[in-house]
Order: sequence, then C-alpha cells, then structure tokens
Amino acid sequence: MAPLLHLRDVALTFGGQPLLEAAEIAVSAGERVCLVGRNGSGKSTLLKIVAGLVEADSADRFVQPGCTVRYLPQEPDFTGYRTSLAYVEAGLGPGDDAYRAQYLIDELGLTGQEDPATMSGGESRRAALARVLAPEPDILLLDEPTNHLDLPVIEWLEQELKSLRSAMVLISHDRRFLTSLSRATIWLDRGLTRRMDKGFGEFEAWRDEVLAQEELDRHKLDRKIAREEDWLRYGVSARRTRNQRRLGELHGLREQRRTARNVVGSVKFEASEAQTSGKLVIEAVDVAKAYGDNVVVKSLSLRVARGDRIGIVGPNGAGKTTLINLLTGQLAPDSGKVKLGVSLNMVTLDQRRESLDPSTPLGDVLTGGGSDQVMVGDTPRHVIAYMKDFLFQPIQRRTPVGALSGGERGRLMLARALAKPSNLLVLDEPTNDLDLETLDLLQELLADYQGTVLLVSHDRDFIDRVVSATLISDGDGVWTEFAGGYSDMIAQRGRGVGAKVRVVAGKTPPGEPAPGEPASAAATPAPVNKRKLSFNEKHALETLPKRIEVLQAEAAKLSTAMAGDLYTRDPKLFAKATTRLEEVTREIGQAEERWLALEMLQEEIGA
Repeated sequence: MAPLLHLRDVALTFGGQPLLEAAEIAVSAGERVCLVGRNGSGKSTLLKIVAGLVEADSADRFVQPGCTVRYLPQEPDFTGYRTSLAYVEAGLGPGDDAYRAQYLIDELGLTGQEDPATMSGGESRRAALARVLAPEPDILLLDEPTNHLDLPVIEWLEQELKSLRSAMVLISHDRRFLTSLSRATIWLDRGLTRRMDKGFGEFEAWRDEVLAQEELDRHKLDRKIAREEDWLRYGVSARRTRNQRRLGELHGLREQRRTARNVVGSVKFEASEAQTSGKLVIEAVDVAKAYGDNVVVKSLSLRVARGDRIGIVGPNGAGKTTLINLLTGQLAPDSGKVKLGVSLNMVTLDQRRESLDPSTPLGDVLTGGGSDQVMVGDTPRHVIAYMKDFLFQPIQRRTPVGALSGGERGRLMLARALAKPSNLLVLDEPTNDLDLETLDLLQELLADYQGTVLLVSHDRDFIDRVVSATLISDGDGVWTEFAGGYSDMIAQRGRGVGAKVRVVAGKTPPGEPAPGEPASAAATPAPVNKRKLSFNEKHALETLPKRIEVLQAEAAKLSTAMAGDLYTRDPKLFAKATTRLEEVTREIGQAEERWLALEMLQEEIGA
C-alpha cells in the first residue's frame, strides 16, 4: 500500500551537533505508529518536520494530494480566540461536521465558553485535542496527548482514537496508552530511525537486541583494530605496497571507531536513605477535610507501615494533593487525627516543579550555590559527576533552569530529591515529562528503596509496577484502599477511575443532607469520656522516644556486625547476635505502638 505520507533522508543540526541524520517516517492509511526515543533525541522536532512546521536542513517529503494532516502540539497557541469552542471550530475544514466540535467539547468535560487566557493546563490540552480530533483527518500527529490529563480522560481518549479511521503517529511516555494503540514502532536513536512493524509492547525486547548487537559489533571492531596494530608493529616490512594499504585500512577502522555514535549513557539513580523509620509511619483516624461545600476527604482511616508503597489515584479535582498534605502533616484536618511515626525523614517531589527558580543555574540547584560539591546523603560528590549520573552535560552546569526542557527539569528535581536522606518519599506526579528509560530506572530505584513511598500518578503502568496498595477516590470525599496496583484495583472494584461529578448550583451534593433534613446520627460526634494521664503514662510518653532511639541504634550495630565475617569467625556469637536482633526488633515495634497510643490518648484528653 502506498504511504499517505513519506519523509526520508531528514537531516537537521542544532549548534553544530547533528540532531537528525537520515531519519525516515512512512505512514499508510489507518496505520498507528508510535515514535519513541529518549528526551532530547528529537522526537518532537521530527514530528514538527512531518507536520511541515519546521524546515529540516535537508529532507525528501511526500504527502498524498488531498491528504489532511492535523498536529497536536505540546503547547497550543490560543492567541486570537475568545472561547475554547471558537478555538476548536477554527480547526474544522470545508465539509467537516460542525456539530462534532461541540460533541468533543462536551465529551472532554468543557463547556465551550472557557476563556483561553485563564484555562488550566488540563483544560488547554482537552481543547487542543478537540481541535485536532474534530475534523477526523487522514493523519493525526499527536505529541504527548496524555500530558495534564487525568485517568478518566486518558481512558476516554484511548477509546476515541481506537474508533477513528485516521492514521496516527503518537509520542507519549504512557506505556499503557502506547501499547493499547500502536501497531508499529519507530525508534529515534542518535539521530537515526529504526522501524519495527509491531506495537510498543514488543519494542523493549527488540531495542535490547539491537543494542546488544551494536555492542558485539563494537567489540569485533576493537579486536580487528588491535590485530592490525600488531601486524604493523611486527609484520614483514619488505612488502611495502601492502603495508601502505593496510596502514590506510587501519586509519579507516580508527576513523570508523572514532565517529561511531555510541549508545548514550544511562541515568544512575540512587536514593540516599536515612536511618530506618518506625514500624508505623502514618496513622489516620476518621480524617475529614472540606473547602466550603466541596468535601475532599470524608472519614478516612488509614495505616501506612514502614516499606509500604501507596498509590493515590483519582480524577483531577478529587483532592489527591490535598490528601497527601493531610497524611504528611502539612495540612491540618477539619476533624479526625493524623499521627506520624518516629524518626521520619520525608522528601517531597512536587508535580509542578514550582520550587525551581527559573533563573538559578542547574549546578546551584544541586549544590545550594557557592560550592562544587553535592551532599548525597552524608557523602560529598563533585557536582559534575552527579550531573552526569542524570544525563546532564558538564557545559549545562551554568544553564538556567528556565532554559531546560520539561524532561530535564523532571530529572533535575529527581536528582535534587534523591540526594537528600529520606525514609519517606512523597512523589506527586513524578513521571511527568520523563522518557521511558528514565521511568524504568525510577521504577528500579523504588523497588530497591527500603523506606516508604506515597505516589500520586495518572500513569497506570507505572502504578502497576511500583505500588503495593492503591487508594482511589470514589467521589464525595470517599477514598477506598485496594491491595495491589491499578489493574488489581480494577479487578476488585470492577471499574477504573470515574470522572469527577460536577455539582450543579442549587442541587444538593450526593451524600449530603438536604436543607431542613436532620443530619444522620453518624455525623454527630460521640461524647468523649475525659480523664487524666496517670503518672506511669506520662513517664512512658516522655521516655519512650529516647528508648526507641537506643533500640534502633542497637539494631543498627547488630546488623553491621552480622554483615561482616562474624559467622565465619564465631558462629556462636553470630547466633547470639541474631537472637538479640529479633528481640530488639520486637521491642521497637511494641514501644512504637505504646507511644502512638499514648500520644492519641493525650490529644483526646486535650480536646
């Protein structure tokens, strides 16, 4: 079948460094192609060249006459449009169905009257999607279509794209999205493209085979160079003509080895872990939080133990970030209690990268300024070496944060967060703008992390790979916990995340008593029998934290001793240490439970 669009021999150079070299894309009618590659490899640039928005240094571009192409940018331009509907309708061509614009606006949860100047990132993305989907073009070019979207909209978009006859080229970091939609894969790597006529689900195994073959080829080339150098040193010098020829071949081999574009480096993630936290990290009892009539959390009780990995999912506006702030003690509940365990060292990664000053140089973000050392836990490291672990070049040390791409800012936030000692990681949308390989490495880090993780994400595949339990919003402030990841939650619950229901003015929100209706008995707080702490209870409350610290220090000392050659030197002493470590661990758990119970009792009495 002749392609609708064929782009080949694409070459583009930025700042003297080739970005694209002989890249190629071909798209046939109805074909679904995913374009994958690392951040900075040129995926978005190549898609813009396909769309005709960027001119390459050289390229051979063919588009079938009459073929319609629509491109979804990462940052749409709303200049000159008064409403979101006007922006969507402007994308329609002659003969397109004008009613489809309003249909898509409604399906995507917009009214059509939003002012583009004040729309949020999620609203802007939904309006841009409606604009490119409305004409039902022959070819759809979608650059990160799931960015800023919540799970209900992502799942709706999947089904909508599956129903279209349009050919598609997709760029996305959402594995589940790519696996569900793609039927062919184009891999952009070191300026070159490789194509596999299978979907993204087969990509990673294929990529690993290609890289393994490249490594083998490089090894063979190095051995051949060594053989030729040996011949030049010790071969028969009388055959002068042959010598010159072989010398020329050696120079050619060296040039080939020198100019070979090696596989780019890997991100090296290593979280700096603090001392072990208490067995109980967080306990929430009947926690509630509301802003006016908007109930964000209603009667939530939750226990988070050391080592738990809790995924928090829900539609935009459900209150996921508010819930995180409640559980970590950064926000006080309207009612109920949140208790944090002992010896907690919390590190937070915010979703909007708001804590990064755009004018601050990259190196100063990591060092704090005035130094060339980064403290990774308790170990100093040179800032350049630490930057390289996260794929930053030395020349970028003085680059302002505002000049970094979204993916680079994401890596920088991770680099800064992971340098701090922690035993509680709070990750609010950590996967935004990260490429697939970096996501793999972040997943491996979290798998090896000995502390506790609270994760907010719309990435279903990442949730499945990382969390041990999923906390989902059921609407009206109700949060329900399910064992396992997102897929496990669907199996138990029977459905995924639903869209947040809009409350119409004048109507009573579901679950709330109507005007004049008496509140339920459950809403009336039960009387509390007040009493005073006994002398022993007061003494225990004051001394238990110190006792827990002493026990934890003893446990650490025993673990260090057992990690060496103690078993070989003195098996009896090793057995004694093992028994004592078990006793100390049990005593720590009992002391923590006792301290937490007394703390809650003291607050009840104070209330």
